[in-house]
Amino acid sequence: MRFFTTITCLLISVVFLSSCNNKFNKILKSNDYEYKLKMADEYFDAKKYRLAQELYEELYPVFKGTDKFELLYYKDAYCFYYMENYRDAENFFKGFLEVFPNSSKAEEVDFMHALCFYKQSPKLELEQINTAKTMGIMQTFINTHPGSSRIPEATEIIDKCRAKLEQKELRAADLYYKLGQFRAAAISYDNLLNSYPESALAETYKLQAIKSYYKFAQLSVADKQIERYEKVINEYEDFADRFPAGKMLKEAEEYKNLSTNNIKEIQNEQTKTSAQL
Repeated sequence: MRFFTTITCLLISVVFLSSCNNKFNKILKSNDYEYKLKMADEYFDAKKYRLAQELYEELYPVFKGTDKFELLYYKDAYCFYYMENYRDAENFFKGFLEVFPNSSKAEEVDFMHALCFYKQSPKLELEQINTAKTMGIMQTFINTHPGSSRIPEATEIIDKCRAKLEQKELRAADLYYKLGQFRAAAISYDNLLNSYPESALAETYKLQAIKSYYKFAQLSVADKQIERYEKVINEYEDFADRFPAGKMLKEAEEYKNLSTNNIKEIQNEQTKTSAQL
């Protein structure tokens, strides 16, 4: 009985889909363009965006230059967005702004154009070109529409993108450190601090830079060690200036003291060696 019910449901589904396809094909072949536009709008309202988009595309040359073209273009762009085809949606929203710069929908479409870049922001492991672009385009939106109700959302997206880029750079710095490439790690942590000075991890970045420079000095050839331990001391002084009440100041000071002691030991050894000569 269950098998019979399943087969019956499948047959009904096939008949229904076939009927829908036949109906759409008739609409597609129709020369009644007003009817086509009406059905495209109905498909759009029913969230059948693929069907709506196919009809809108057919109607471009028919309604271009008429008072119906703006809404057609607008809905067509949204079809791509709702189908998660963000690359095409981005282009269509941009095209809408070029064709209808004075439209009452211009602010909304400008925001959607920027949002499409955000939607294309990839996983953290991949290149973040669209993430960086999103920040610039969203900032341009804010500057262009200073009274927009969408500014809080645009600002939030910029903050999310900034946090994502920061996390990406932090992963790279941590990887350098883990692999023992301490000079590269130190430079990366310093760059993080300079790029994101207001970050909640700013103090950590500076401490990691100090630790990395210290380990780099330890592994250096003898005639380079004093210079590189002095770099650790300079980095500590910068830490103390930036974070005079920092929770990690004491730990940073330990690396300064170690570097100072190591410099003294090296200098003492150099003095002994000179005396023996």
